[in-house]
Amino acid sequence: MTPTERQRHILQMARDRGSVAVTDLSKLLDVSLETVRRDLAILDTRGLLRRSYGQAFPVETAAYESDLETREVTHLEEKRRIATEAVRHVEDAETLFIDEGFTPQLIARSLPQRRMRVVTASLPIASMLARRDLFSVYLLGGRVRGTTLGTVDHWAIDMLSNFVVDVAFIGSNAISQERGLTTPDPAVAEVKKTAVRVSRRRVFTGVSAKFAVSSFCHVADVKDLDLIITDRRLSPSTAQRYASLGPTVVRV
Repeated sequence: MTPTERQRHILQMARDRGSVAVTDLSKLLDVSLETVRRDLAILDTRGLLRRSYGQAFPVETAAYESDLETREVTHLEEKRRIATEAVRHVEDAETLFIDEGFTPQLIARSLPQRRMRVVTASLPIASMLARRDLFSVYLLGGRVRGTTLGTVDHWAIDMLSNFVVDVAFIGSNAISQERGLTTPDPAVAEVKKTAVRVSRRRVFTGVSAKFAVSSFCHVADVKDLDLIITDRRLSPSTAQRYASLGPTVVRV
């Protein structure tokens, strides 16, 4: 297997599994740890993988986006902590926007049982909250994406544009100081942009593996956010650099 073939194989395994460990790759490919690390460094430089604590995670691009099943098993403990912290910042909000994705589902599941409106592009979240008596749930219309079961296109944007939202919980596939929030799909980006525009307070929730990388479509700048909630693997110094651009950064 040539280096190029090996790197292609590593990338495919990472995308299939959600993440790959350096030690596992060494055994599976029958190469040294140094060779694996060199391959991962090349893939990292190309913006295809992100390395963290002996593992590598696929960076979502215009050509690749993970599905909900993959998201449900990667960084699960970190996502639970992020969701728990996010709910603390609902405070006295009467209207929420909750983005599509798995961490937003965890946020929705943890919401306090009190009367409020919830606007969402996520079919799973709408279905979950519609069963709870005190919630008024507004599901954005439009085309349903098979990967995340979220709605997009002009129907969703037109509907969302008519709302005023107190707090928006926004996710993205990547976040960087230079390019802000980015996502692979232009249609998804437009829904997120609209949520940012109509919201009084904007909260980004995402694991540390999403930081310092970028995807295809711009959603918002870091300065557009009021709060960033991530896990403790984001270093304090990196968190401070993001905070210097405007938002409060909370590591949990």
